[in-house]
Amino acid sequence: MLEWLAMGGYAVYVWGAFGMTAACMALEPWWLRRQEKVLRKQIVRLSEAASE
Repeated sequence: MLEWLAMGGYAVYVWGAFGMTAACMALEPWWLRRQEKVLRKQIVRLSEAASE
């Protein structure tokens, strides 16, 4: 099992790449929801300014 986890000496690269990919996949939905909220507030603000 330890030999498999070592990945033939490339474990740092392989597991690092896997970890970064997992982190990006986890953070992207959060970031997109945050951006959507910001844009919606901006649209409301612009709409209110245009109607005045």
